[in-house]
Amino acid sequence: MKIQEVARRARVSTATVSRTINNPSLVDPKTAKRVWKAIEELRYYPNTQARSLVSGRSRIIGLIVSDITNPFFPELIKGFEDVAIHNGYEILISSTNYDSARMALCVRRMLERKVEGVAIMTSEMDKHLVDQLAHRNVPMVFLDVGPPGEGISNVVVDYAMGVNEAVSHLLSLGHRRIGFICGPLGLKSAQIRRTAFLRSLSQHGIDEADRLLEEADHTVDGGLEAMTRMLESKCAPTAVLASNDLTAIGMMRAVRRAGLAVPRDISIVGFDDIRLAEFTEPPLTTVRLSRQELAEHAFAALLSDLGDQPQPRREYTVETHLVIRESTCRVR
Repeated sequence: MKIQEVARRARVSTATVSRTINNPSLVDPKTAKRVWKAIEELRYYPNTQARSLVSGRSRIIGLIVSDITNPFFPELIKGFEDVAIHNGYEILISSTNYDSARMALCVRRMLERKVEGVAIMTSEMDKHLVDQLAHRNVPMVFLDVGPPGEGISNVVVDYAMGVNEAVSHLLSLGHRRIGFICGPLGLKSAQIRRTAFLRSLSQHGIDEADRLLEEADHTVDGGLEAMTRMLESKCAPTAVLASNDLTAIGMMRAVRRAGLAVPRDISIVGFDDIRLAEFTEPPLTTVRLSRQELAEHAFAALLSDLGDQPQPRREYTVETHLVIRESTCRVR
């Protein structure tokens, strides 16, 4: 089956068929629908390798995430893939598991597949690896840690906005002993969330002595262990904010194991608003960080560098907002 037969069936030129397959946003929706109908009827499958050899373009975008087992990242991948497919691109996914050696393998794999751009949606960054991509003129977009430069964009999350809303919410419920379980302090995003929490408490006049801080690893087990340590302290909190939702879910288990109840004895707030958050028991109050918005900004940044007229914009901001459910209540 050849592209010419698809063109005849759809009553369009071969160029229109090619644009429909490779860059559907440039084709009139009615025409594109007719072309896809012909493709399906004729069971035409384009030879992507041959297309790449002819055009010199792979139409592949690399996407690197930290932890594929954290529901936050599959939700981000889905949003990124939806946008990529709509624009005629495929994605190549790699997960670093917070390991710098694995990160190097991810980048090498991207280069071998000749990706046209890379979205590095992790909190870790290796300058040597960035230099490898930059040397080959591969556009990059980072999450929070992007170094300024040609072909490099940054998606910045306003963590402080959501953290401030969470702290204000807990204070309005009468809580004063508010704890925070952060992620690994080697990650910039964890540092930013922790700093935002401490600054928010200071703005509301909470003394240093009243602050309860623990470090975890962004997993359910890490949240369980950190919350257990916090409950064993001399001045246990009445409310705790977590650095992500998986940590919060582990914290809820620790509270139950201690013979206490959420939110009657301790209010808990998560961060990210993964799909699972509304199905915990009780449903988790959390700070929403839109994966769809992250994906759209990241892809738009790469697309601007891949186009004929690159846009000067290098930084995109994503807001965060508190979603109130049932894991918080007035202090007893």
